[in-house]
Amino acid sequence: MAVRAVRTCESRRPCAEGAWRACLLTTALLLGVASVAGCTAISGATAHGTATAASTAAPAGVVSDCLPAPASCYAPALFRVEYGIQPLLDQGIHGRGETVTVVAVAPSFGATAPIVPPPGATAGPHLGVSAASGIRQDLAAFDGMFRLPAARIQVVTTLAGAGSSWRAAGEEVQDTEIVHTVAPDAALRVVLLPSNVPDSAANATADMLAGLRLAVSGTDVALISFSLGEHYFTKAQVTQLHSVLLGAEAHHVTVIAGSGDNGGFSEADFGGTAVKEVSLPASDPLVLAAGGTTLNGNLSAGFYIGETAWNGQAGLVLSSGASGGGFGHLYARPAYQDGVHGVSTARGVPDVAGEADQSGGWAFVFTGGGKTWIMSASGTSAAASLWGGLVALADQDAHHDLGFVNPAIYRIARGSSYHQAFHDITTGSNIVNTPPVGMGGYQAGPGWDPATGWGSPDAQVLVPLLAA
Repeated sequence: MAVRAVRTCESRRPCAEGAWRACLLTTALLLGVASVAGCTAISGATAHGTATAASTAAPAGVVSDCLPAPASCYAPALFRVEYGIQPLLDQGIHGRGETVTVVAVAPSFGATAPIVPPPGATAGPHLGVSAASGIRQDLAAFDGMFRLPAARIQVVTTLAGAGSSWRAAGEEVQDTEIVHTVAPDAALRVVLLPSNVPDSAANATADMLAGLRLAVSGTDVALISFSLGEHYFTKAQVTQLHSVLLGAEAHHVTVIAGSGDNGGFSEADFGGTAVKEVSLPASDPLVLAAGGTTLNGNLSAGFYIGETAWNGQAGLVLSSGASGGGFGHLYARPAYQDGVHGVSTARGVPDVAGEADQSGGWAFVFTGGGKTWIMSASGTSAAASLWGGLVALADQDAHHDLGFVNPAIYRIARGSSYHQAFHDITTGSNIVNTPPVGMGGYQAGPGWDPATGWGSPDAQVLVPLLAA
């Protein structure tokens, strides 16, 4: 969930009209890694068209520093190409008529600027960066830099208090801007949790339940941007959570959650010892659980090269997290996982995956302290936001809400279209070493695995299959 070891990024020189693909390729070759590509809109293109990156170098006052190796970030245009989203947008599938709700923690009052730690450090506590901006200004700056249509957003402050209306922390900004990148015409809705959520496990579990109840009402897709190990929840809370999700299923609301950022462990946010387990709400069988990958975005071979399981301990930026995954102890294996190779008798997590590594993550824009920051997204909540946007596209394409999509995801993945609809992640692992507990996690491999699920989407194939 956390916005970790943030890097900032800048846009490059505008491309010649009509040459956006060549510009993206050239930029990637020059930098050795896909980064922000600065293409202007081609003649006749709309805000949804192929050229959606920033048009000039970073404006005055924008803090940017993500292009130098090894860190980088990707403009919206590149991610739309990498994950096959752009062809859908070109066909007029923008998420129109859909609402995607994000559950996020409100920032602490008094925090006004993002924290940019040195490499290897984490940015704020797991449950939210202690910095604040204004979500409307953030989205407006993001849309302006990357030529997206103006976002429509509603903020629900029932739990956080009216004083939190438009104040936003990095997690909220990151997740809403990713959804807006994928489904630019979908309405955005944010349910803010109180800023004291990170203070105790009791606060976190109770507020998660309350926030989820609000989130699944009056929306088409609901995303929850933090997770907690199964052991934090009482038996009564597990029952209440499942009841909320049953209600969401009955009303055709898709609920998506990140699988967690600690590999084979749950987060030890409250002074305890890490536990080898999966996290709620992702481990509930009624939730689509999204794990994390590291995307290889060098565009020299068809734009998409490959992905590996996200694992910061195995990479250049230590302590940056790893894709949560494993097997739950609260729920037996759901029917849609029956017969899946690698799944035990318990619920296996995650179901799917997407980019979650801040060293090469989605670019998002954060305003605060009188400056505008272009930062690199991270965590499995970024992957969940990708999938939230994709479900909004599929809902529009189907002309109705798909709701509980897990059975359809598994039918597609087990069918003949698997390798067209998904990128199967077969390398890397979410194995981490967490003293004093030791090693925990799983290797990625062909098909489903407890590090990346079925893998990441090729949306131009997957979304029509889901809609059908």
